Amino acid sequence: MSELKELIERFIELDDDLNEKIEKYLETADDIDEKFDKENEEQINELNEIYHEIEHSVHNEEFIFITNASSEEKEVVALIVSDEEEDVEEFVIPIYTDEEEANIAIEEFKEQFGESEFHIDKKTGEEIIADHSDDEDFIGLAINAPQWDFVIASEDVHDCSE
Repeated sequence: MSELKELIERFIELDDDLNEKIEKYLETADDIDEKFDKENEEQINELNEIYHEIEHSVHNEEFIFITNASSEEKEVVALIVSDEEEDVEEFVIPIYTDEEEANIAIEEFKEQFGESEFHIDKKTGEEIIADHSDDEDFIGLAINAPQWDFVIASEDVHDCSE
């Protein structure tokens, strides 16, 4: 398993645990306060550190993304994440850490979109974000969607060596 996968799995585990604590805390309190933050400071800090490591990993790691070549122009498969009431259709680009994950996604896309012609391409996270940075409706990358529902915002992805 890649380091990035391990980081994301650990992040999700910590985040789920913290969310359970928040729900229990809110059963007896009106709002999250300093007491809660103090009691869970170590876990919150670890969550922030892991997310920061993910930001760097995504910048440099090469990912698989899927394109649909059925239309006139080959286009990257994107997932719309806006609410139905909104005028703007914000989207994330699903990316995959290995071909097995990508092939599972292709089968799901075929069920959704019919027998389209899907292709696997590879680029670093930085390159994928750069390709879509001019689109104001682009939010970020969904890593191994939909298994994890882990979305990292495009503005969070960066390299510390700069």
